[in-house]
Parts: sequence; C-alpha cells; structure tokens
Amino acid sequence: MLTSKAALFIALGVFFAVYLVAWVVYLGRARRRLREDDPAAERGAPTLLHIAIGFVTNFFDTLGIGSFATTTSMFRFWKLVPDRLIPGTLNVGHTAPTVVQAFIYISIVTADMTTLVAMIAASVVGAWLGAGVVAGWSRRKVQIGMGVALLVAATLMLATQLGILARLGGEAIGVQGTRLGIGVGGNLMLGALMTLGIGLYAPCMILVSMLGMSPKVAFPIMMGSCAFLMPVGSVRFIRKDAYALRPALGLAVGGVPGVLLAAKFFSWLPIEMVRWLVIVVVIYAAVTLLRAAFEKPKPASTVTVTPPPPPRSVVP
Repeated sequence: MLTSKAALFIALGVFFAVYLVAWVVYLGRARRRLREDDPAAERGAPTLLHIAIGFVTNFFDTLGIGSFATTTSMFRFWKLVPDRLIPGTLNVGHTAPTVVQAFIYISIVTADMTTLVAMIAASVVGAWLGAGVVAGWSRRKVQIGMGVALLVAATLMLATQLGILARLGGEAIGVQGTRLGIGVGGNLMLGALMTLGIGLYAPCMILVSMLGMSPKVAFPIMMGSCAFLMPVGSVRFIRKDAYALRPALGLAVGGVPGVLLAAKFFSWLPIEMVRWLVIVVVIYAAVTLLRAAFEKPKPASTVTVTPPPPPRSVVP
C-alpha cells in the first residue's frame, strides 16, 4: 500500500516534471518572440561564475543558511542580473537544488504528515498568487521590495545567531485545530514572500517554533514547502519572461552538486562564523538596492540649439 510519504514524493516528482516541461515550452516561445540577446531567451551556456554561485549558495542553503539572500548579494556584486529580474531568476534557478533538499529532509526527519502536507499546500497557493504580482513589477518596485525583504532576512538570521529561536518551540512533530490554521495561514504568506526574494527558511523556523513544534520539524516543512511552491511560482515568472535564463541555468547546474556535497560531507563546517558573514553581506545588498531605488535620476544633458537667423527679405 502506498504510504503518505511515498505519495508526497510522487507528487513532488510530478510538480518538478511539469516545471521542466513548462520551462522548455515557454523558452521556445520566448526565443521566437524576443530578441536573442534578451535575458529570458539568451543563447549559450551559463558561465563558470553562474555555476559557482549556484554551487556555493546551495551548499550553504542545505546547511540552513538560505540561498536567496546570498545569491542576490552575488548577483548585484558582479552585476550579473538586472534588479527587475532577480526574483524570477532566484525562483527558476534554485528550484532543482531545492527539490533535492526536500527529498533528503523529508526522508530523514519525522513530521506529522497532516501538518506537513497542509503547510506545504498553503505555501504553493501563496507562491502562485505572489508570482503573478511580482512578475509584473517595475524595476523600482522590485528594488524596494527586495531591499526590505533582505533587511527582514538579515534580522531573522541575527535572531538565529543570538539564540532567540532556541528559546521557542517544543517537542511536538505536528499541530491540530487552531494552531494548524495559524500554521497554514502563516505559510501561505511566506510562500507569497518567496516570490519576492525573501527566503522561507528563517521565518518558517520561527513559525514552527512558535506553534510549539520541534525546530527539527521545520526542516521538512520549509524544504518541502519551497520544493513544491518554487515550480509553481517559477512557471509564472517563465511565462512572463521575468527572469534571466543563463544565470538561472547556472544556479540549477551548480546547485544540485552543492546540495549533495553539503548533505554528505560537510556538517562539521563552522556554520556560526559563516552566518555572521552572510548577515553582513545581506545587509550590504539590502542597502544598495534601497539606495538605487531612491536615487534621483540624473538629469539628461541639455544642448542649447541656436535657431538659425530668419531669412533676409529680398528687395526686387
């Protein structure tokens, strides 16, 4: 008989397959519709830098640091992706590595299946609604939204570093009734925020802990939520050509090996020191985004044109 966990894995495989098929189909349409140098239809393989960013960010993502804030910082530092396209590129590119993470953590961590499935489903609905809005935002709106989102992410990371999360939580592996309703509503909002570029990991950890569950249960919930919602949100970004193709491919190609390596070999890394570095980098990226959004555009240079003299009248 098919277990609930096996059914969840099959559903995740179906979501991922639909995402891949949709990406191929819409990419073909985009290349017929857009110029070849457009970021959503650009030809050519991802660069080594794109792939390296995917590897590094997903390596640390697997260890619980998150990948959206760090990737945004790297994209802006090297000017690889226009600000307007960063949210879509994050969602499209990090989908495959996140699916791998979900299979790992759902397999090894025990969680109540009703709680797990309900919160995952809520995040998917939130991502679908959120991606439809963010994909049509202007460059300035994206800069402001992502700048605020990164500051929130840095604050949550700081709370983790200072041990605030350790004071919350309990030992439960699931919730029922009102607490389950709060968890579902909270994860729906977090799913919508994912499409803006704010990672789900830290806020989901806080939500799970405040509901009285063990912080360990947050791992299958947050990994599973991201793995299901990212294909859904990504398809909406892909349909609207609101992402950069080559950097997204680099995140996927480099990200999967990064996840596997982190999960198998490197649980001994000094993550506390790495988190402090990430907090500094994320705050820097947030400040630069907000500064760019509120900078006054430089006035266009004006050239004074002297009108030609009126024609002289000719006296016969």
